[in-house]
Amino acid sequence: MLIEIHMLQNHAPSNLNRDDSGSPKDCIFGGIRRARISSQCLKRSIRRSPIFVDELGEDLLGIRTRRLPQEIKAILLDKGVSEELAEIAAEKVTGFGNKEGKEQKDGKTAQVIFLSPQDIQKVAEVMYEVVKNTASAEELKNLKAKELQSKATLKGWRPITLDIALFGRMTTSEAFRDVEAAMQVAHAISTNKMDHEFDYFTAVDDLQESEAGGEDTGAGMIGDVEFNSACFYKYFSLDFDGLVANMAGPKLKQMTNQEKKEYEDAYSEARLIAIKAVKAFLKAAIFTNPSGKQNSFAAHQLPEAILVEVRSVKAPVSYANAFIKPAKAYRDKDLLEDSMDKFIQYAEKLNKKYNLESIERLWFNTRDIEMNDVKDCETTDDLFNNLQIILETSEDHE
Repeated sequence: MLIEIHMLQNHAPSNLNRDDSGSPKDCIFGGIRRARISSQCLKRSIRRSPIFVDELGEDLLGIRTRRLPQEIKAILLDKGVSEELAEIAAEKVTGFGNKEGKEQKDGKTAQVIFLSPQDIQKVAEVMYEVVKNTASAEELKNLKAKELQSKATLKGWRPITLDIALFGRMTTSEAFRDVEAAMQVAHAISTNKMDHEFDYFTAVDDLQESEAGGEDTGAGMIGDVEFNSACFYKYFSLDFDGLVANMAGPKLKQMTNQEKKEYEDAYSEARLIAIKAVKAFLKAAIFTNPSGKQNSFAAHQLPEAILVEVRSVKAPVSYANAFIKPAKAYRDKDLLEDSMDKFIQYAEKLNKKYNLESIERLWFNTRDIEMNDVKDCETTDDLFNNLQIILETSEDHE
């Protein structure tokens, strides 16, 4: 089962996601420059949002970090390992973030690793056993990180967190298995042509008048910030069955009756968590915006239109091409209305031309604009509740 989420969201002047020069990110689409928000930015803003955390709870979420060695050291100290041995063990763990097992001088892993609590605990267990069975600090120093991370106790499947199951994980370390992402997130692009603008600003020293006898009236500093205003099209595609499988773990080809029952129980539990996750993700995607330069612009606008399509056939379809010809304000229509018209016309035509069948299509918008072959949702609560009912009763469509 495939769940696709389409959003139209118009932002006031902002710089939500900037490049290395500080400019808002952009791209060429349809031969015309557009504003852009990267998929990495969108994923992080959703994954780390209070809404997502509150809906799911921290126990279901992992952490992306290079600071695994410090976590392991703290656990070893709690287990009674001496400061010296715990420090050496942590140094060995710095080699867990690269294929060669090369230890890092900065006390961190070479790459950022998406970790579950189970991952951290398992590495700590391995290092604790190594420390216990090592005769001296010198012997511990001579051990190779590459050999430590390839220990059998670190191999194979172990539970992962929901955000790892959603967004995937790729590492070069044998200690952590790669996870194929169940969720695909597109770069958000503007439906309209992008025009960069500059905010020239000054910062005035509050004490300069008293110190200079009122004669120094210049600014303490001057600068400028680049920004734009754009209506973004956002697209998310979720392989629901893939998410459940990521959480439940691999199904063995040959299983005893007991193993089969245990897997069925794990799958049922994973499915319930996945249903909860879909609502949490959709809610966070609606009510969360990237944090870039928000203290300067406060661009906290909500989406004006949301289409959620649930399909039995896993053939993702983005409607980005609705905006090859940029939307614009003209006569009696504003930018958002023109964007919605283009979106609706293109989506309806594509579904008809390709006979794209859906289990259900849920439509929400703030302008009360109608769309064919959809179930209208008056409020976002209606959207959440309808989607939950579909997922809870969709087993026949798997």
